[in-house]
Amino acid sequence: MILIGLTGWGDHDHLYVQKILSRDKLKVYSTHFPIVEVDSSFYAVQPVKNYVKWAEDTPQGFSFIVKAYQGMTGHLRGENPFESIGEMFDAFKNSIVPLREAGKLKAVLFQYPPWFDCTRKNVDILRYTKDKMEDIPVALEFRHQSWFAPKIRERTLAFMEKDGWIHSICDEPQAGVGSVPTVLHATDRNVTIVRFHGRNAAGWHSSGQPNWREVRYLYRYSTEELKEWKEKLELLQKQTKEICVIFNNNSGGDAADNAKELMELLGVEYDWLGPRQLKFF
Repeated sequence: MILIGLTGWGDHDHLYVQKILSRDKLKVYSTHFPIVEVDSSFYAVQPVKNYVKWAEDTPQGFSFIVKAYQGMTGHLRGENPFESIGEMFDAFKNSIVPLREAGKLKAVLFQYPPWFDCTRKNVDILRYTKDKMEDIPVALEFRHQSWFAPKIRERTLAFMEKDGWIHSICDEPQAGVGSVPTVLHATDRNVTIVRFHGRNAAGWHSSGQPNWREVRYLYRYSTEELKEWKEKLELLQKQTKEICVIFNNNSGGDAADNAKELMELLGVEYDWLGPRQLKFF
């Protein structure tokens, strides 16, 4: 099965043909797509009540990929609001309990920064993180090429398989060591994640700019590029039971359109979303 969705549900104006309150957008989003990535969890550990509402606002069978809090992946700059690493992990795990209880948590995504390179110290950090997350399904995405250097690639994948990491495969610009190639290898037989970041090489290293979020993911995939991915996803299906495809090219409002087009190319429909859709249109 291939589940296709987007990063967040607030920025996709094409989905909301009528004026709608922000608090109701997820209900409408879930009539279009069966899965979503929560990225607000990266910036702050969300209150439990948020996850309770999100679980209630979505139909049975809908699922969430929750991005790990930035303090858990080494992105945090400035004061840590938690007194210890253990307290931070516990707070995050407690926050997502409503999704787990509802059977709607697909995975927690650990996306590491471009400076997180392939070293023994960082491998130890990954092992510590996996241990702290206990039995919660976790996905791993790198942003440093050293993890997939020709002499290291197979060892990285073997490590992920052995330690139980779901591979988050990237489509992103090839823009130096701070980006990774597309590696079509599932490390979990049940679930694999594919994230489309766009191919805006010029804007990829724009973190120092005030408008970097508007620039980095500004990209619209062509039909030909999506057709190429149709073939890649069909190959991945031979390695894993379920593929979760997330479009993160949100900057120009292209994610929803690209996701819809890929659904058409693959011929996938999510009929079980239909009944809830009738409530809004």
